[in-house]
Amino acid sequence: MATHSLPASLPASLPAQPRTEAYRIVIRASGPRLRPYVLGWAGFRAPAGRLPPSRMLPLNAATLIIDFTDMSAIVTGPRSAATLPARTPWRHGVAVGLTPAGMSAVTGTPMREVAGATVHLADLLGARAAELTGRLAAPASWAARFSLLEQLLTAWLRPDAVPDGMITHAWLRLQEPDGRLTIGALADELGVSRRYLELGFRRAVGLSPKTFARIARFQRAVDLLRRPSATLDRAVACGYADQSHLTREIRAMAGMTPKRLFAFVQDADRLTG
Repeated sequence: MATHSLPASLPASLPAQPRTEAYRIVIRASGPRLRPYVLGWAGFRAPAGRLPPSRMLPLNAATLIIDFTDMSAIVTGPRSAATLPARTPWRHGVAVGLTPAGMSAVTGTPMREVAGATVHLADLLGARAAELTGRLAAPASWAARFSLLEQLLTAWLRPDAVPDGMITHAWLRLQEPDGRLTIGALADELGVSRRYLELGFRRAVGLSPKTFARIARFQRAVDLLRRPSATLDRAVACGYADQSHLTREIRAMAGMTPKRLFAFVQDADRLTG
């Protein structure tokens, strides 16, 4: 994941078995005003017909998912392992990536409270959840929906919301491309003890800095493997010590072999224009 961009894996799921057609996804970054809070938007539409179960991949952001098909909205928290949701995969809607500051500023709930969990947006926002879903379902274009999202979430930011400087700095630094920053070095950079950093980060995010960095490394590998020119050998450069390290981590975090993950993500049909 780039420093200020939408996580490449949003809506962060893969089919549990191959599909003949892929989701179509349109991705946009949020505007400058929302950037400390919102990573961006991903509009998605599934192919027609019955969809197989989906596998939700590890992700280190909170994700707001609004489904126009059944007019529902949920928030999924950061997670370090793939899960197989019981519900039918989402068909048509929008996913919004939230930073720790954004989760608190938009919903009033700390990210740690949704780590590893999925909750109904109505439980966090009350009537605003239905308002958000209904208004976003109306526009005919993704550009109009993204513009409306920008307006609504900007208006809903809590006036007392101020990003925690230490957490924001750590959040960004742990996702940088080379993936080799140690937690001790980060604590020194911030002028705090490692223990202080670990406790503060876990209190805000619900994950340890080490686990967060591990997920970020996995997300970088998934993003790289989506590219037409990708190879498994090149994915090692995302911060893994060697090919065997890459293999162990993908098996542990995605529940599949690197070759199988590669095949799935290469099938993705992404619209980024």
